[in-house]
Amino acid sequence: MDSETHMPDPVCLIENTNGKLVANPEALKILSAITQPLVVVAIVGLYRTGKSYLMNKLAGKSKGFSLGSTVQSHTKGIWIWCVPHPEKPNHTLVLLDTEGLGDIEKGDNQNDSWIFALAVLLSSTFVYNSMGTINQIAMDQLHYVTELTERIRAKSSLDNGGVEDSADFVSFFPAFVWTLRDFSLELEVNGEPITPDEYLELSLKLKKGTDKKTKSFNEPRLCIRKFFPKKKCFVFDRPARRKYLVCLEQLEEEDLDPDFREQVAEFCSYIFKYSEAKTLTGGIIVTGPRLENLVLTYVNAISSGDLPCMENAVLALAEIENSAAVKKAIAHYDQEMAQKVQLPTETLQELLDLHRATEKEAIEVFMNNSFKDVDQKFQKELAECLLAKRDDFCKQNVKASSDCCIALLQNIFHPLDKDVKEGTFSKPGGYHLFIQEQQRLKNEYYKVPRKGTEAEETLRKYLESKEAVADAILRTDQSLTEKEKEIEVERIKAESAEAAQNLLKEMQIKTQQMMEEKEKSYQEHLKQLTDKIEEERAQLKAEHERVLNLKLQENERLLKEGLQEQSRKIQKEIQEMERRRKQEAPGCIIL
Repeated sequence: MDSETHMPDPVCLIENTNGKLVANPEALKILSAITQPLVVVAIVGLYRTGKSYLMNKLAGKSKGFSLGSTVQSHTKGIWIWCVPHPEKPNHTLVLLDTEGLGDIEKGDNQNDSWIFALAVLLSSTFVYNSMGTINQIAMDQLHYVTELTERIRAKSSLDNGGVEDSADFVSFFPAFVWTLRDFSLELEVNGEPITPDEYLELSLKLKKGTDKKTKSFNEPRLCIRKFFPKKKCFVFDRPARRKYLVCLEQLEEEDLDPDFREQVAEFCSYIFKYSEAKTLTGGIIVTGPRLENLVLTYVNAISSGDLPCMENAVLALAEIENSAAVKKAIAHYDQEMAQKVQLPTETLQELLDLHRATEKEAIEVFMNNSFKDVDQKFQKELAECLLAKRDDFCKQNVKASSDCCIALLQNIFHPLDKDVKEGTFSKPGGYHLFIQEQQRLKNEYYKVPRKGTEAEETLRKYLESKEAVADAILRTDQSLTEKEKEIEVERIKAESAEAAQNLLKEMQIKTQQMMEEKEKSYQEHLKQLTDKIEEERAQLKAEHERVLNLKLQENERLLKEGLQEQSRKIQKEIQEMERRRKQEAPGCIIL
C-alpha cells in the first residue's frame, strides 16, 4: 500500500457499541500494510460542530466522513482515513474522526473521556473543534483535558510520590490545534488587532487565587499549557447561510462563504506543512503496524479496566518489533550465507570469515529494526542463534568435506584395491610396488582442489583402514629379510605417530580460531550496541531539552502573570526532570 496509499473511503477504526470500545480488524489490516511514517491528525469536539467537514477537506475530498444534517451524532467511535500525504513524500496522512462529545443520546460521558484520551494518544496533531468563542463555557466543555491524567498513565511505575510529572506527558502528547467555528468576534484587544494564536494565548491566561472557583477556572487552561508542546488556533466564519448548512457536502465551493473557504485553505495548509510524523519517546517513528499495535494495546487496556499506559504500550510494541527484528536478521543471515558459502570450504578460516561478515550485516539489520531492547534480551537471543548457526555451518562443512574426500578416495584407490584382490602384489618385491602405487595415488588425491578441512584426516583414516592389507603384503614378500620388514613396520608406526601429532596440532589451531571468532563476534555486537546507545542518548537528550525549554517558557509566562505558586511547581518539575534524566540515561550494556 506504501507506493500509493489507496483507501477510497474511511472505515471505522475503533467501534463504540453500547459503550464498549472494540478495534475493527478491517482497519487494522489496512494499517498493517503501511510501512511509511504516519502523520496522524485526530479531531475531537462536541457533536454537530462540523468536525467531519474539516477532515474531508484534509483528505482532499468533499465527501467521506459522514457529516450528518440533524442534531443527531453521526460518527460513532473513531473512524480512520489513510491518504497519501499531499506535501511530504513517502509519508501517509492518517485522519481520525471521532464521535461527537456530549451526545445526549449516550447519557454517559465516561465514553467521551475515553474517545478524547485515545485521540490524544494516537495522534501527532490533535484538533479540538468548538463553536463560537473561547469563553468559560467552551473551557468547561473541555473538561476532558483535565481528566487525562486520570485516564492515562505515562509510566508503569511512579517514583515521585505516586504523582506523574507533566513532562512525562509532554514527551508523548501531540501538537494542539483549536478550531473555532462560526466565530463572530472582532480579533482585537484595546483597539489593536491580534492573531488567532494571540487570542488563544490570552484565553489561556490564569487567574491568581487558590479558591475553588479560581481553581476550576485555571485547571483546563493549565492542562493545555502544560501538556501540549505546540498550540495553534484557527477561527472560521459561518460557511454559508443557515438554510444551506443541512446540505453542506452537496454545496459547490463557490456556494460557500469566500472568507470561510480561505480560512479552511489556511487550516489545511498549516496541517500539511507543520503536522509532524507521529513519534514515540526516543524518536521512534510510528508506521502503520506500530499504530495498529498501539490501538490494540490501548483499547485492550481500556476493555480490561486498566488505564492505558504510554510506557507499557511502547514496551509492548518493542517486544513485538524486537522479536520480528531477530527473525528478520536471521532471515538475512540465512539468505546471504546460502548465496556466499559453497561447502566444503578449503579452510575453517574461510568459513569463519564468511560467517563474520554476514553476522555483522545481520546485527545491523537487527539494530535498524529494533528499539528499547531492555537488558539486550533480544540481541542476546540473536547472538545465541547466530552462534548456533555458525556451529551448524561448521558441522555441515566437516560432513561435506568428509563425504567429498571419502568418495574421492574410493574412486582414486579403486584400481589399487582391485589389484590387491587379484593378487598382483603377492610376489617377491610386491610390497615395494604396492607402496609406490599407494604413494602415486596419494599424490593424485592431493592434487584435487577444494577437498575441505577434513582432507588429511579422511586420508589418514582411509590408509589406517588399509594397514592390515599392507601388513599382509609386507609379511608375504619373500624378497625382504626379517630385518627389513621390522624396519618397515617401525617406519609405518613413525608415520602414523606423526600424522596423529599433526592432527592434534590442527585441532588446536581450529580451537584457537573458534575462540578468536567468538571474541570478534562479541566485539561486533558490543560495537553496534554502543553506537545504538549513543544514538538513543542523543535522541533522549534532544527530547529532554525540548521539554525543558517548554517548561522554562511556561515558567517565564507564569512569572510574567505573577503566578508565583504555579511557577514554584514548574521549577520543582524542572528539578525532578534533571534528577530523572541522570538516572534514566541509556548506557547499561550487559551483553
